Amino acid sequence: MIRVCIVDDQQLMRTGFEMILDAQDDIEVVGIAADGREGVDRVRQSRPDVVLMDIRMPEMDGLEATRVIADDADVETRVLVLTTFDLDDYVYGAIRAGASGFLLKDSPADELLRAIRLISEGEALLDPSVTRTLIEEFARQTPDEPVATSHAVESLTARETEVWQQMARGLSNQEIANELILGETTVKTHVSRVLMKLGVRDRVQAVVAAYESGIVRPGDAG
Repeated sequence: MIRVCIVDDQQLMRTGFEMILDAQDDIEVVGIAADGREGVDRVRQSRPDVVLMDIRMPEMDGLEATRVIADDADVETRVLVLTTFDLDDYVYGAIRAGASGFLLKDSPADELLRAIRLISEGEALLDPSVTRTLIEEFARQTPDEPVATSHAVESLTARETEVWQQMARGLSNQEIANELILGETTVKTHVSRVLMKLGVRDRVQAVVAAYESGIVRPGDAG
């Protein structure tokens, strides 16, 4: 079962998400919160696999809540940021804070379910129409501090760098395997090594690091 916590200050949204998720055989809602502070508490209590996190909320916004969750070494929870706009300044901060993916609130139910399952597996980025755009816009900004150090980037082998570039294009492990003519198991091994060497928690952070380091540039994805 994929354990999910819903954090949103709008009751209608919380209820709607809960109804959609409760209808799935492989997803269980283990916590619901109306603001970021309560959401952090629910995450610590229920240890979900994925948090659906709204951005603009009272008490503690989704940006700060995402940062707290991502920085908690005792919690292995991935954050799926929900936003009303496809280009929301707050979302750029959420990338830095450690969010693992993004979804527009008006996305179809099947996209929400797909996003939750992908995030729980840590296997692939979300819908390119949202995620790639967000990451490219973020990459155009001057970062306060690079996600990965130059030494970490230089530690990658040639093959690992190739895999990293394909990750930055938004390809899944299977698509990377097809592109580079490798076995999917081999690709998974390379992806794990890339994340470890770069010192990043997931693929979204690896993609941000790819743009910051110049391995790929805005406009290269696709």
